[in-house]
Amino acid sequence: MPIPTTLHVDPRSPIPIRRQLTEQLKHAIESGAVPRDQALPSIRELASLLGINANTVARVIEDLKHGGYVEARRGRGVFVAAAPPIRPSPRLREGFLKDIVIRGAALGMTADDLAVGVLSLANVRPPAIDAASEVLLLECSAAELDFFAGQLEGHLPIRVDKVLLGELKAITRRRMPRRWRAAVTSFCHLPEVERLLTDTGVPVVALLTQAHLETLLRLAQLPTGTRVGVALDAVERVHNLEHSIANAALPNIVLVGAGPAEGAGLGRLLRRVDVVVCSSSAAERIRPLVDPSVQVIIDDRTLDPRPIEMLAALLVRSNGSAPAVPLVRRKRRSGPPSNGRTTRGSGLRSTARRIGVR
Repeated sequence: MPIPTTLHVDPRSPIPIRRQLTEQLKHAIESGAVPRDQALPSIRELASLLGINANTVARVIEDLKHGGYVEARRGRGVFVAAAPPIRPSPRLREGFLKDIVIRGAALGMTADDLAVGVLSLANVRPPAIDAASEVLLLECSAAELDFFAGQLEGHLPIRVDKVLLGELKAITRRRMPRRWRAAVTSFCHLPEVERLLTDTGVPVVALLTQAHLETLLRLAQLPTGTRVGVALDAVERVHNLEHSIANAALPNIVLVGAGPAEGAGLGRLLRRVDVVVCSSSAAERIRPLVDPSVQVIIDDRTLDPRPIEMLAALLVRSNGSAPAVPLVRRKRRSGPPSNGRTTRGSGLRSTARRIGVR
């Protein structure tokens, strides 16, 4: 594999060489500079070409393996994974970094100066997204709470307070804890959560699971008239994935139905489809039930990044205090606001809906 021309390590940089090389290879894989299923040079070759210790390169390869970016194939070497992870909004992130580099250059700072500055501030966070801040997460099951909490805490420096949706009414009867900067729920529960949190001042952001782009591309390549069904373990996930595929408006497929990956309804659905989209866990039950001609496409859920970006912006705006602009509906006053502005919360609440709907 030819090493990307941008791959470079600086032994004089305060950033550890292992971290420099790991992040550069992740970026090369994510951007397509190193194609999927492409073999990597051997550890010795990489070390020689970059002029660094082979043990450091070996640790980098292990980091990439644990991260799902590469995989070892016995007797053949190390290859880029067929489906490496994609960090949220790679284009937005790259654009943000380029903007920072340009702004830094205008002040006479090199890219290395910026890296050192960021590292020196690594433990300094805005009060609104400090680890002490908490976000209320509401879902209908413990499994859903764990999934969404892991996703949110993986993207933002926050603590997630997990609460079952059925317990929210009892909580709202008491005084709502002021530590909650926002409430988060999946899109299908948004109306109920907004209703229960009316007049609490806690803004609500709706998360939406979506079909992977790879899934949509595979569906787009199917013959015209292909009948597609969706079968997943959780009912709310079924509707979200069905919604995501329907909104892609692929003219070559017919979405014939969606339902849970169990029960009598599953058998009826599978008899009507040419292709079924399901999760990895559901696929184990579905494959023995379908004709060999039925194609099974695996789609393990991912979150739409836009609501996460909205939540981050909301927390930064609140700056560690009570949210300045609630996202939930408030009771109308008898007359127009004295300052002539729109009633608080109406604008951002509509934004939450626009972002939640694909």
